[in-house]
Amino acid sequence: MTDVSKEQVLERLRTVRGPDMDGNIVDLGLVSDVFISDGKAYFSITVPAERARELDPMRAAAERVVKEIPGIKAAMVALTADKRAASGPAAALAPAPPPPGRGEAHSHAGHNHAGHSHAGHAHAAPGQPQQRAKSGIPGVNAIIAVASGKGGVGKSTTSVNLALALKANGLRVGILDADIYGPSMPRLLKISGRPQQLEGRMIKPMENYGIKVMSMGFLVDEEVAMIWRGPMIQSALMQMLREVAWGDLDVLVVDMPPGTGDAQLTMAQQVPLAGAVIVSTPQDLALIDARKGLNMFSKVEVPVLGIVENMSYFIAPDTGNRYDIFGHGGARKEAERIGVPFLGEVPLTMDIRETSDAGTPVVVSNPDGAAAKVYRAIATRVWQELEAVQGKGAREAPAIVFE
Repeated sequence: MTDVSKEQVLERLRTVRGPDMDGNIVDLGLVSDVFISDGKAYFSITVPAERARELDPMRAAAERVVKEIPGIKAAMVALTADKRAASGPAAALAPAPPPPGRGEAHSHAGHNHAGHSHAGHAHAAPGQPQQRAKSGIPGVNAIIAVASGKGGVGKSTTSVNLALALKANGLRVGILDADIYGPSMPRLLKISGRPQQLEGRMIKPMENYGIKVMSMGFLVDEEVAMIWRGPMIQSALMQMLREVAWGDLDVLVVDMPPGTGDAQLTMAQQVPLAGAVIVSTPQDLALIDARKGLNMFSKVEVPVLGIVENMSYFIAPDTGNRYDIFGHGGARKEAERIGVPFLGEVPLTMDIRETSDAGTPVVVSNPDGAAAKVYRAIATRVWQELEAVQGKGAREAPAIVFE
């Protein structure tokens, strides 16, 4: 397959007229940096927030002309908008009044957290209340975020074993790998290959061990460095969430990237998260970072279902002696201090590490083992907390505005 250059893509995009048929989208400065990997082109188009839905045909035209390039198999194109565009070429585009309806648009714009999605908030005029629109995923009963304040605490391993434990407890489960820069689900679940394109823009999720999975790792080779700015990350997340045929699920587990950055705020803003699970290790430094995640979810009104203490203690395989390598009980004390449930302690074991590296997580490879029973118990507590939260009524995604 002949390699396609950015210049070839941009040259083809010059055939797409800009808003109001004035010039083309490249020379107007509306096209982001173009990223090409494995025959797929990724880029975004900046438009005024108020015109996002109206200008979606322009996005579709850009996608169509790029896919016509020999050597391009697919294109991921998103409409984005942020306030910085007001000082650039897009500022010359006269905004049209938003279409009648309930404030739904293809972009959550005006606050650096925009992406191509099929439901969201349009900004209200000054002095007017924000309009909110439900943005759930058809067929998905509840969405749970698994997060941590820092990397290296075993969040992805916890996410995948939690998802498999929920499945083992009799639920229909999917998992979304929201870590764009470091996707790990293909390796953890031993899945390779590319997702199948269905009718329209929908993608069939990958599947193993009875759970449905979507990850950027299925779309981009493992060795490829993802060098994306905020709006493109947000667009990719929303497309993986909303343009995947998840089917009927009791719960969708979202493995969040570490920290409290763009991806986390995008998920909190544009998706009605039913709750969040925080993963931490026992030592003080990890707990300091975990508090950041707790505070973020609190500010965006996402219920914290509880805290998991990972790598809680070590049992020597030869003697059976227990060692609190990272301290012990810190996460439980933190949960008690702030008044959220403590979900359980996951030991540091060779079994968990080896099975995760092999793509055979411990919940499926050794379902009767001690570690699997710990995850099953945590999954039971998570589901109980989730049912308690849902009993208080469904929530819509909160409006977050950055001035």
